[in-house]
Amino acid sequence: MAEGGVPYPSVFMVDSHATYPPLPPKPRPPGRGGVAQSLLFLLVGLALCGLAIEACFIYHLYSKQGSAESGSVGMSIQDQEDIPKEVPPTSRPNPIVLPSKPVAHLTAGPQAPHGDGVMVWNMQAEPLLHEMEYKDGKLVIQKEGYYYVYSKIFFSEVNIEFTHSVCRNTPRYLGEDIELLKSRRYYPKFGKMMSTSNSYLGGVFHFFEDDSIFVKVKNVTQVRIQYSTENVFGIYMI
Repeated sequence: MAEGGVPYPSVFMVDSHATYPPLPPKPRPPGRGGVAQSLLFLLVGLALCGLAIEACFIYHLYSKQGSAESGSVGMSIQDQEDIPKEVPPTSRPNPIVLPSKPVAHLTAGPQAPHGDGVMVWNMQAEPLLHEMEYKDGKLVIQKEGYYYVYSKIFFSEVNIEFTHSVCRNTPRYLGEDIELLKSRRYYPKFGKMMSTSNSYLGGVFHFFEDDSIFVKVKNVTQVRIQYSTENVFGIYMI
């Protein structure tokens, strides 16, 4: 303070060589860093979602394949269980499918033909007879219609005539039997040596109910009855 009570003005000394404090960092523009960070999070999230979806797809695929394999194994086991056991050789399959139309097939047995030449057929060998009747060497028609008739005879060729025929007897005509088919063999006395042969006859005819069909031979001693399949007689509706 100066004399007389008058104060002096304050004086400040400025050092021009002093170090100034550092300036604060400039603030970043708002929004630039947030967008990049959000984009990064989005890409990572998409990648994780893709991995999760792929894992679910693989799990579903393997689960489906495993269930299919187990199902096929179960089916194969069930199929094996459903396979019927073999029928013992001593048992006969049953039931037998019946024919849809009348039919008959006969084979010769040990019986010799009748004196009049009518062939006798074996009824002990379970012949095929459906809607047909067998009576004294003859097949009796039970249903009117067209039929195919056939017969085969195995015989010896000797120096005499041999005749093989299929005949019909019907109540519609009185008199002798009607020949439907006929085969005749004759060998001269010195023509050839003794041998065997077959005679086959077959044809289509219309029959009425109660008509009877039979096979007739001439010189019955020439018929060879050795095997049942060598002499046959049959008929079936067409």
